Amino acid sequence: MANEIRNRNHKMNARELALQVLIAIDDQSAYSNLALQSAFSRHSLPANDKGLVTEIVYGTVQRSNTIDYRLQPFLKQPLHRLDSWVRNLLRLTVYQIDYLERVPAFAAIHEAVEIAKRRNARLSGFMNAVLRNVVRSGKPNFPSLEKDPIRHYSLLHSHPEWLVKEWSDQYGLDETAAICEANNDRPSLSLRVNRLRASIEEVLSALKAGGVNAHPSLLCPEGIVLEAGVDVAKLGAFRDGLCTVQDESSMLVARCVDPKPGMRILDACAAPGGKTTHLAECMEDQGEIVAADIHEHKVGLIRNATARLGLSSIQPVTGDIRELLPTLGEFDAVLLDAPCSGFGVIRRKPDIKWRKSPENVAEIQEIQQDLILRVADAVKPGGVLVYSTCTIERKENDEIIRTLLEKRVDFQIEPLDKLLPDVVRKRSGAPEGWVQVLPHHFGTDGFFICRLRKMSATGR
Repeated sequence: MANEIRNRNHKMNARELALQVLIAIDDQSAYSNLALQSAFSRHSLPANDKGLVTEIVYGTVQRSNTIDYRLQPFLKQPLHRLDSWVRNLLRLTVYQIDYLERVPAFAAIHEAVEIAKRRNARLSGFMNAVLRNVVRSGKPNFPSLEKDPIRHYSLLHSHPEWLVKEWSDQYGLDETAAICEANNDRPSLSLRVNRLRASIEEVLSALKAGGVNAHPSLLCPEGIVLEAGVDVAKLGAFRDGLCTVQDESSMLVARCVDPKPGMRILDACAAPGGKTTHLAECMEDQGEIVAADIHEHKVGLIRNATARLGLSSIQPVTGDIRELLPTLGEFDAVLLDAPCSGFGVIRRKPDIKWRKSPENVAEIQEIQQDLILRVADAVKPGGVLVYSTCTIERKENDEIIRTLLEKRVDFQIEPLDKLLPDVVRKRSGAPEGWVQVLPHHFGTDGFFICRLRKMSATGR
């Protein structure tokens, strides 16, 4: 009874909340970002503790196969047979031991044992013994790089073996190792300045006045990179519509469309509206942008972004673009930012690498091929089609373009040399004319962009 009263009166701490989130991810297949938002809405924690919870959750998910590899030798049964709270408490503690230098191992173990006592006192000794054995074992002994490079990098950088093998076949082993390592880096936060309302210098000054350090992007003239994480929604420049959140590599897409005032543009898969609003700003909010998305709640995000940034040229529409196309007419330019595996944004969404499979990639590829062939019909003769994804899978990128060119001889690739900064073109450009930004190139999301021109009857 005394133990029950003590548990009832106990206030949730950072590690216990992290444990709750990890259990939700493990048992309910919740996405880590949504599970964190839900937890923070239910439990009030100081900012530092929120930061620790976020670090532990994302880090544990990010490094999960390596952590499991570390734990299994000290268990008498497979890890997946343990109760969910036991399994995840072990995992989050090993994450702290191996990857959080500021947390002493003895402190992490002590906290895990105390949490175990409150949940099931009989298992506190088991928790203590397993974790101390992990510490005593020293650094993990991974399979040899020479004998089994795929498994070595899979465990060193914590990625599924099939994905390491896939990328190794596409990019080579050294490049794959660099991709995987970059995927474990802390993602930067970047803003795109709304140049219809402010200059880069004005927004940088406003940020500095608010105690936020930032610097201009090397990749996009409208971009600003913040030097530390902040709650963007609380920034006056954001609330006033002077800027919006967008990754630097994503900002390159609108630049490749090269919109001009008066154009009619289709953004075929537009939500949440980052690229749509960038297109509108680049064309001085003069012309028409039809911004389509299949989900009404996501179209709502486009409307909200459009209103906050003060743009009037965007027309949001809800529905499957394949069904909407017959009613929309032709466009000077079409942007297809296609649904994809998302392997370029693993830094931000570590769940992706564990949830996707080769079968998922094949299914997505079929959808992409169908979409690009459908939207190609909406491009005026002489107009432009830009295809982009936030993945680095060639099956979803250049293979899609090659298929289009085989089936539509009226399209040809236009090189992006004049539309992108030299640093991007030299590092990420391909001889074929498209761009494949990899996560380690600039510390940004991975992105693919290709610009195609539809030939007119005169051949141009």
